[in-house]
Amino acid sequence: MAEGFNKTDDFKFDIKQSFGTLSESAKGWKTELNLVSWGGRDEKYDIRAWDSEHKKMSKGITLSKEELLALKDILNQHF
Repeated sequence: MAEGFNKTDDFKFDIKQSFGTLSESAKGWKTELNLVSWGGRDEKYDIRAWDSEHKKMSKGITLSKEELLALKDILNQHF
């Protein structure tokens, strides 16, 4: 999908699949759930805000499939 290089971190990333947008800021940044390969490593589920071109990103959280499923179970129990 989107491949990039964060110059400030000298770190490559590759967005393999986008699952959707959770929110959008007034400046156009979107908090998304994506499947991302960081630095050529195995893909992880990732929640963070991105600029419109997926060149800049905020701090976020990465989850394995098992962690994502555990989060889903917790959310299902409470909401």
